[in-house]
Amino acid sequence: MMYFARWKTLSILAVCLLGALLCIPNFVPKSELPTWARQFSLGLDLRGGSYLLLEVDLDAVVRERLEGLADGARTRLRQQNIGYSNLAAEPAQRRLSLRVRDTAQAAAAAGLLRELANQIPTGLGTSTPDIEVASTPDGTLTATLTEAGLRAKATGAVEQSIEIVRRRIDETGVAEALIARQGQNRILVQLPGVEDPNRIKDLLGKTARMTFHLLDESANPAAATPPPGVMFLTGENRAGQTERHAVRRRVEVDGANLTDARAGQDGRNGEWVVNFTFDSIGTRRFAEVTRANVGRPFAIVLDDKVITAPVIREPITGGRGQISGNFNAKSAADLAVLLRAGALPAPLTVVEERTVGPELGADAIRAGIMALGAGALFVFLYMGFAYGLFGWLADIALLVNIMLMLAALSVLEATLTLPGIAGIVLTLGTALDANILINERIREEVKNGRTPISALEAGFTKASGTIMDSNLTNLIAMACLYIFGSGTVKGFAVTVAIGTIVQMWTATTLVRLMVSWWYRARRPKELPVLEGGRGLLDRLSRPLFRLVPDVTTIPFMRGARAGLMVSAVLSTLSLIGAFYPGLQKGVDFKGGITMEVRTPEAANLAALRSAVAALDLGDVGLQQFGDDSTVLVRLPVQGDEAGTQTAVNAVRGAVERVAPGTRILRVEAVGNRVSDELFRGGMIALGLSLVAMLFYIWFRFEWQFAIAAIATLILDTTKTVGFMVLFGVEFNLTTVAAILTVIGFSANDKVVVFDRMRENLRKYKQMPLRQLVDQSINETLNRSLGTSMTLLLSAVPLALFGGDTLAGFAWVMLFGIVVSASSSVFIAAPIVLFTGRNRLRRGEASPPKPAKAGAPVGI
Repeated sequence: MMYFARWKTLSILAVCLLGALLCIPNFVPKSELPTWARQFSLGLDLRGGSYLLLEVDLDAVVRERLEGLADGARTRLRQQNIGYSNLAAEPAQRRLSLRVRDTAQAAAAAGLLRELANQIPTGLGTSTPDIEVASTPDGTLTATLTEAGLRAKATGAVEQSIEIVRRRIDETGVAEALIARQGQNRILVQLPGVEDPNRIKDLLGKTARMTFHLLDESANPAAATPPPGVMFLTGENRAGQTERHAVRRRVEVDGANLTDARAGQDGRNGEWVVNFTFDSIGTRRFAEVTRANVGRPFAIVLDDKVITAPVIREPITGGRGQISGNFNAKSAADLAVLLRAGALPAPLTVVEERTVGPELGADAIRAGIMALGAGALFVFLYMGFAYGLFGWLADIALLVNIMLMLAALSVLEATLTLPGIAGIVLTLGTALDANILINERIREEVKNGRTPISALEAGFTKASGTIMDSNLTNLIAMACLYIFGSGTVKGFAVTVAIGTIVQMWTATTLVRLMVSWWYRARRPKELPVLEGGRGLLDRLSRPLFRLVPDVTTIPFMRGARAGLMVSAVLSTLSLIGAFYPGLQKGVDFKGGITMEVRTPEAANLAALRSAVAALDLGDVGLQQFGDDSTVLVRLPVQGDEAGTQTAVNAVRGAVERVAPGTRILRVEAVGNRVSDELFRGGMIALGLSLVAMLFYIWFRFEWQFAIAAIATLILDTTKTVGFMVLFGVEFNLTTVAAILTVIGFSANDKVVVFDRMRENLRKYKQMPLRQLVDQSINETLNRSLGTSMTLLLSAVPLALFGGDTLAGFAWVMLFGIVVSASSSVFIAAPIVLFTGRNRLRRGEASPPKPAKAGAPVGI
């Protein structure tokens, strides 16, 4: 079908034109674009900024609910003269327990507890209480938080926290901040352009719940335990000394009723204060409390700390007040921000932090552009010289492919990260796989004597099924990586997946259209797919070289057993190495802290090492990284997430003291829980991709091919792990992405060989299986090596110019490409041979005798 109807031609051109129009906004400043125009955005690793993953403390939500229930129960039971003992909240069991002294009053007490329950909507207009009350014959009552109540509390706490985090960040003036929920109880915060997120972390780390309490003047603050209904809280007096206060638990006025809070200076003494204003409910309640308690101390409590405890001199009825303390301009302004934004329903902990300075981001962009430019040049020249005119047409389609990728990223408003640029670079290599398949098919049909138009039709038609199968295996790997990956590797998966889908269209449709235009214009008697030619233009339109001759009769299966044995030995050694000495896990998978710092002058490693070691944060590693003024600091994982953040701040301070003016180029801090989750997600992604490919190949081919493919992919993966152990390549999310890419490419390569085997099984009914396998490999040799070459040419610039971030990724890719190409011949094919003797060739119980020396193996 080399004929294209006019509507098809116009449709193809319209897609290309639309892609070009959608790309244009990315090269125009956002401020000058209309509202409907969309752009892809640069990730924080390219433009600089901070990535924070916050976790909502749901235990605190449960604890607060139970303590509120206890306060309510205490009040109601006293009002009804119901005697009780052992009233206690048990957050670990999510329950409240007490014992009624008179068992005859147990039912009444249970009813009072049920009245304190909140109603949780369950849908269709129905609701259920969040508390279940149970009793025993001895008068013991328990009020347990239900699963529905816990889920409702958790959902409400996270949603409220997201809104408050957004308000607090907006108050700081950070532009284009991204705040989104992640998982059940986490909040993702991305802060473009924020090089030092300490102030943001301080603001987000404070619950900022302000409450007003009366002091219990009869209680002794120095006592070991507070009396019932009282809590001992600390605060600072004007002299900066710590004092202890006996504060009543009852909240007289809640800070949730504040409408405004502003930093200012007291007109009497010039001290910094925070002036606040209540809404109508808060104004009324504040007036009632101050009117009834003139002459008594009244404590303002913020996050369980007494800010100030002045004595009420007169009723305050205007709904305005003032918080004084040891404030300076910054602390007063930060407190005002917190109060205006509102209190968090539960504390937030930074469980993961990744910060990249703008300087490092600019370096990453330059490295990515260099790798992309070099990779494009190498691949373009190879395709043009190896396949002539059809290769140059494939290069044009590749340019359109990149344009459509960028257009798709723009429409999705995706975030382009450094691994995403790596994905584009690798797409340069993989995108030409389909064109190589088509060109090799056309060449084969020409050599079989077909006419030009017939050869073109057969080439595009016969290659289309193989293209679909080989690319779907790559999409399976990228889907697993996107689902179970995290952070920047998701961008890599999206970029490669878009590139894979687009290149199938450009190779089978756009190139086909260009070839049909050329054919109708020239009406050639022969196609320019064979070497030769008379003039210069004719020579350039034809292939200039072949990686291997067209007809080869290499007896690959003579080395079948040797190949399997060598592979088994290498994979066994690799598995041993994975456990001893073991993979060098990155901060993603083992937790800990990595900081890249740049000192004003050549770094004094001894002084820096001494200063950081004095912090007593565990086994500290410092090394020069790149030039003399750049140092990489590695710290082990701390006790918990809060300890990780404390360690980051301590190292910042220590480095600054040794070398004032030091810039923090990059920070990666990952806590225990997050590192375990990332490692588990990476392993699940690898496992599921293998299982999914097993079922897909089993569905498309015989089971022998599926078993051979998966066994080979596992062996390829283990040898790649062995390469990482041998050369000390860090095992992190980026290298997991590389391994999955290798798996996708390896499956792609094997599907092409298997497809030719399946075709030959139908074509040559009597050919011995060993001979058929050898012939299939020989027939696809140029295609396999050609695809490997384009991928190598695109990956080499990543290793040379991609920078330290992508170095491990690129070298793993390069090794994986070599291993995958060889394993298709020496592992996958022999497995098909040995498992298929009695299935693929009925009655072939043993292999035929080897051919005599010099006799051809193929036909």
